[in-house]
Amino acid sequence: MMKRIVITGLGVISSIGNDVSSFRSGIFEGRSGIGPISLFDAGTFTCKVAAEVKDFTPEDHFTVNHLSLLDRFTQFALIAARQAVGDSGLDFTTPGLAERSGVFHGTGIGGQTTQDQNYFRLYAEGKSRLNPVTVPKLIPSAATSQLSIEFGIKGPAMATCSACSASGHALANAIMMLRAGMIDAALAGGSEALLTPGCVRAWEGLRVLAHDTCRPFSKGRTGTVLGEGGAMVILETLDHAQARGARIHAEVIGIGMSSDAFHAVQPDENGIARAIQGALNDARLAPDDVDYINAHGTATLQNDPQETAAIHQVFGAHAQSLAVSSTKSMHGHTLGASSALELTASVLALRAQCAPPTMNYQEPDPLCDLDYVPNEARPMPLRIVLSHSFAFGGMNVVIALRHWLP
Repeated sequence: MMKRIVITGLGVISSIGNDVSSFRSGIFEGRSGIGPISLFDAGTFTCKVAAEVKDFTPEDHFTVNHLSLLDRFTQFALIAARQAVGDSGLDFTTPGLAERSGVFHGTGIGGQTTQDQNYFRLYAEGKSRLNPVTVPKLIPSAATSQLSIEFGIKGPAMATCSACSASGHALANAIMMLRAGMIDAALAGGSEALLTPGCVRAWEGLRVLAHDTCRPFSKGRTGTVLGEGGAMVILETLDHAQARGARIHAEVIGIGMSSDAFHAVQPDENGIARAIQGALNDARLAPDDVDYINAHGTATLQNDPQETAAIHQVFGAHAQSLAVSSTKSMHGHTLGASSALELTASVLALRAQCAPPTMNYQEPDPLCDLDYVPNEARPMPLRIVLSHSFAFGGMNVVIALRHWLP
């Protein structure tokens, strides 16, 4: 019999708040983290806006020697993880716990700051040598390693790198290992720090970036807005959490994963629908059991109608009764960190019994005809919520959560 899994710790750093409390107030107040790019000179760029982490000084969190080993995406992972571990009350020095715990971290693109800086040294400055710790800083598994080292976690540790579903897959791997009884606790989530000149130029080439703001599901939307940040959660088996008297934020009751097997960048409603249906099947839910969906909702012309069509396909008539919103309208599209940030938003929605809004919504799009909770948070009874994550290449993850009542 599979073990039940609960969330006992939350940690966030984002463009709308550098801890859970400020992130919570941000998503319910509809606060925007989108603004002019300040991390580099974007004067010649077509896209000049992003959702940057603000009021962040690395030296406030790490020693100079430690920072020499940490790309910005790893810094975000560690800061979010410190919050999550502290929130959970877990002590990994408890005899046997380190060996029975795992680290699961997702990133879509890894150490972009390190890579961009070193390419500049090579190609602009003509340098012939790079810092010897360049590789350990930029590889996608760098954050996983640093998380394991900082907390002394000695069980399975892995990095997932599946574009915008990366932290969703990290969470799913953690959930499956916990269910199987291989571990008792997991530190899981993701982080991203992609706001570098080279990376933003690459995204400009895709022609999917908005020039002003992010308007998911709205007519007149012009694209997504890149963001940065990270979120980590502590997952535990219910038995383990209850035995130590832990506070439980929510229960994880289902995961669904699929591949579109369709196109390198275009989404497919059928692949999305398979992931949604997979989560419902895994959780043994009927479509009308679901109250709210935290949508992938990128605000691109292609994603939003396909996600809407998939929701119609799975939920039928109940689709019109669902509350569906995209918090990317506030914290931007954080690529591999998106799943973890949005799962955290979903947990907070359950705890507050309130659906976060889709901000910047202007008018209905005929191809997007659901209730997107426009521009204002909505208090409502929430028992079951889904968190959607879909990635380039058709890699889809959906996680189902249940409100925890002691």
